Amino acid sequence: MGDVINLRRARKESERRKDERRAEENRVRFGRTKQQRDADAQSEAARLSRLDAHRREPSPADE
Repeated sequence: MGDVINLRRARKESERRKDERRAEENRVRFGRTKQQRDADAQSEAARLSRLDAHRREPSPADE
């Protein structure tokens, strides 16, 4: 005769394992290193700086 198990507890443990596998897959798929995030932030700041440098100010005659 086999061991007696609590089906509710077994179901919850199974769901936790499945959720942990899904979380690991998402970390691999969507995770980014701090270095990558910093590089993107620096790139975005440079892009905005270039955009502001090309901004045209309205002339006094237009106001």
